[in-house]
Amino acid sequence: MGAVGEILNNVVRQKSGNLKRTQITGQDAQRKTLKKLLNRARKTEFGQAYGFQKILHADNLVKKFQQKVPIYHYETIYNEWWHKLLKGNHKDVCWPGKVKYFGLTSGTSGNSSKRIPVTKDMIRAIRMVGIRQLLALSDYNLPPRFYEKSVLMIGGSTSLKKMQTYFEGDLSGIMAGKLPFWFDRFYKPGKPIAKEKDWAIKMEKMVIKAPDWDIGGISGVPAWVQILIEKVIERYDLKDIHEIWPNFKVFAHGGVSFEPYKKKFNQLLGKEVVYLETYLASEGFLAFQCEKDADMELVLDNGIFFEFIPFDSRNFNSEGIMFENPEVLTISEVENGCEYALLISTCAGAWRYLIGDTIRFTNKSKAQMVITGRIKHFLSLCGEHLSVDNMNRAVQMVSEEMDLGIQEFTVSGIPYEGMFAHKWYLGTDREGFDRAEVRRRLDEALKQLNDDYAVERNAALKEIFVEILPNQVFYDFLKFKGKEGGQHKFPRVIKSLSGDWEQYLEQRAFEDQKC
Repeated sequence: MGAVGEILNNVVRQKSGNLKRTQITGQDAQRKTLKKLLNRARKTEFGQAYGFQKILHADNLVKKFQQKVPIYHYETIYNEWWHKLLKGNHKDVCWPGKVKYFGLTSGTSGNSSKRIPVTKDMIRAIRMVGIRQLLALSDYNLPPRFYEKSVLMIGGSTSLKKMQTYFEGDLSGIMAGKLPFWFDRFYKPGKPIAKEKDWAIKMEKMVIKAPDWDIGGISGVPAWVQILIEKVIERYDLKDIHEIWPNFKVFAHGGVSFEPYKKKFNQLLGKEVVYLETYLASEGFLAFQCEKDADMELVLDNGIFFEFIPFDSRNFNSEGIMFENPEVLTISEVENGCEYALLISTCAGAWRYLIGDTIRFTNKSKAQMVITGRIKHFLSLCGEHLSVDNMNRAVQMVSEEMDLGIQEFTVSGIPYEGMFAHKWYLGTDREGFDRAEVRRRLDEALKQLNDDYAVERNAALKEIFVEILPNQVFYDFLKFKGKEGGQHKFPRVIKSLSGDWEQYLEQRAFEDQKC
C-alpha cells in the first residue's frame, strides 16, 4: 500500500508541474474555448438558429457571438429550448446528441427545482477540473500516504429518478454514478449509503460506519460536514475528529462562504487541515483554488466561455432583474475589485446563460476571484446596495469581536414607519451576551463596509432589528421545507420565503411555550 501512495504522490507532483507550465490563461484561452463550443454546436437547432457557422468565420468571433446570440436566464432558455429535451427522443437541440441526465438545482429558495442539462461533454469537463484540483495538492506537501486514504463525499442522494426518457437528480448523484471503477476503493460513504434519500437516516449510517473508514479528504457544504463531524465526536466520545480519522488532511468546500464556519471547524480538529474552495454548480465546474493561500481561479480552457455584466444600477434594478442591453465584458476587460454577474456558455448547451451568481476579481491576471453572492440575494430597498459579501463580512466582524460563533444568518427588508428597515436573524449557540450590543455593532460594521448603507441609515433606512436564534433552527427550517442536507444552503437574503420563515418561527415559539 505504501508503494501505491508513493507512486500517486510522484504522479501528482510531476503532472502538476506540467499542468502549470502548459495551462492557457486569459482572453486567448477563452476565444479558443468559445470557438470549440460553437464548432461542436453549429449543426444543432440552436446553432443553426443563430448562425454559428457564420460566427465561426467572423473576423471578431467573440464580438459577433455577442451580437447574434441573446442573453438567457433559466426561464427563457427552458421555455424556448430546453423543454424539448424532456420530450420523446428530441436530440441536437442546444448541444449535439440526446441529453440523458438533468441536474436538479438545490437552490436556496422555495422555488421549484430547475432542471439543468448534464451532457457527456460536461461530465468529462467536470472530471477534468477535479483532476486539476487533485494535482494542485502538490503545493501542500502532503505525505505520500494521503493518496491511499478514502475520500468522504457528502452530497445529495445518488439515487436518480427515472423519468420517461431521462434521469434527474442532484449533480453529485449523477457524477457519483460516473466515477471510474478504480475510485470505488477510495469513495466513501459508499454507494449504498450515498443512495439514501432521507438525510437523517443517511447521517446516522455515516456515523455508524465512521470507525471503519480511514478518511484523508472530505468534500461538501460546510454546515452539513460540521454536523456530521460533531455527531461522530459525540457518538464515540472523542476530543476531536482526528482521534478517529488521524489521516484527515483536506477539506474541499463550496456553496457558501467558509469564514463563519472556520473557527468552529478548527475546534473540531486535532491537526491542521488544508481548506480548498471550489465553485461547482449544476451548470458546471467553474473555478477552484489551485494555489496555496490564494483565491479560486476561473477555469478558462475547459468547456465554459465566461462573460461579465457589471453588477450595478446601470444593468440591474433593485430586485436583481437585469435591464435590456446591459454592458457585457470579456475576461480581458474586467477590473479588480469590481462586482460582476456571470454569463456562461457551456458544453451542456447553456448559451449566454445568466447563472445568477456575482463575483469579484482579486487578481485578474490569474482570473482569481471570490463569489460575492446572488443577483437576487442582496438588499437595496432604498439604495443601500448590500451584497452578500458585505453581509458575510459584517456578521463575521461582530461574531469575532463578541466571540459569538455565528454560522448561519439571514436578513429581510420590511416597511417601517413609512420608510424601510432590515430584519436580521443571527444563529449562535452562545449565551450571556448583550443583544443590543450585537445590533449596534452589526449596524456599525455595515456602515463601515458600505458607504451607500451608511448614507441610507440617515435617510430612508430607519432601523435594523436583530433576532438571535440557535443555529439548529435554520437547519430545522430547511428540513421543514424538504431541503435538508446535501447541497442545500440557507438563503442569506430571505425574500420569497420570508412569509414561510416568519410563520415557522411563530409556530416553533408557540410549541415551545406549550412545553
